[in-house]
Amino acid sequence: MAKAPRVLGIVLAGGEGKRLMPLTADRAKPAVPFGGSYRLIDFVLSNLVNAGFRNLCVLTQYKSHSLDRHVTLTWRMSTLLGNYVTCVPAQQRLGPQWYQGSADAIYQSMNLIKDADPEYIVVFGADHVYRMDASQMVAAHIERGNGVTVAGIRVPRAEASEFGVIKTGADGYVIDEFLEKPADPPGLPDSPDETFASMGNYVFTRDVLVEALRKDAANPASRHDMGGDIVPMLVAEGKAGVYDFKENDVPGALDRDRSYWRDVGSLDSYHEAHMDLVSIQPVFNLYNSDWPIFTSHPQLPGAKFTDDATVGESIVCQGSIVTGAHVDHSVLGSNVIVSAGADIQHCVIMDNCKIGKDVVLKNVILDKNIVVPDGVEIGVDPDYDRERGFTVSKGGVTVLGKGQAIEAPKAAVAETAEATEVAEG
Repeated sequence: MAKAPRVLGIVLAGGEGKRLMPLTADRAKPAVPFGGSYRLIDFVLSNLVNAGFRNLCVLTQYKSHSLDRHVTLTWRMSTLLGNYVTCVPAQQRLGPQWYQGSADAIYQSMNLIKDADPEYIVVFGADHVYRMDASQMVAAHIERGNGVTVAGIRVPRAEASEFGVIKTGADGYVIDEFLEKPADPPGLPDSPDETFASMGNYVFTRDVLVEALRKDAANPASRHDMGGDIVPMLVAEGKAGVYDFKENDVPGALDRDRSYWRDVGSLDSYHEAHMDLVSIQPVFNLYNSDWPIFTSHPQLPGAKFTDDATVGESIVCQGSIVTGAHVDHSVLGSNVIVSAGADIQHCVIMDNCKIGKDVVLKNVILDKNIVVPDGVEIGVDPDYDRERGFTVSKGGVTVLGKGQAIEAPKAAVAETAEATEVAEG
């Protein structure tokens, strides 16, 4: 039996996530809840653990408390076998400065590489939704003798200008150029109407990465970015290859969600990714027990539906109660209470939200701990939502931040006051 290669996993989790505001007002992007039960970081950590890589360092920086707490409480593995997932904050080991970019984050954390002594280093991002067996990518990297292997996903050329794009040679594997959002993306040798978009996932041979990081740190003109500086440097040296995500075979994958990958960097893509989860035949299947997405679950009873509640093509998590309301194409987190007469369509509602009677929510994202008073309508009139101080995305999704206050309708306030007056009569 061949000896398994020594692999260290580094997860880049310091992203600020400005385009996801207000969801990132109080937390780092990888800590944003997703799919009712999960955090975004759970997807990359599950992929690496399922692939057999269990020495994992999570590099954090921006508003990391929520992320640190989640990883610490959730991702506990057997110390008997030397397994660990550990958060590593910016330590200023090389001077009084925070991380200047993703490459600098690894350079400032070089002690992790020295201590773990790996042969190969897997560097993955922490804010994408997908399944991937990273061990297959590592095997391809070793077989082809690359210095770096970049995971590439096939996208239509017409849409590729929004990504970092990989141009390969005639063999379809060696990277000739790494292009940042090109106006005219190159086609693939075997599919001229498609191009490779970088997934932000890399496998490095240790010595190649260490040397590249040292060169980059000494370059004052560098942005110190993995995709923008380190990979192009290794492309120029002829050491870079691409791994076609289409070749990745994850156990239990369905034809419909095979090769699914979603960058949830904007409010609209975040909302759309949730809608991918809820159909009868989901575009992305959370229920694949052969390649589970791991997380910690709250100690709450199962969801309950009473008084002729109707719930269609939705995910409803533990402790939630829907009473005489209509919920359709939505994701409800834990301990969400939905009152009679409410109508919820195409919504993402996070933990501990309370939805009052006769509320209407359409194309809405509610962060945690929001109370929606009786009779309120959100998402019906985007202009009115903006007037109330709510965030409205380019695609028309209305988003409320954690604990954001909502005024009750004037009619409801007057009715309540009248009822109180009568009662005190």
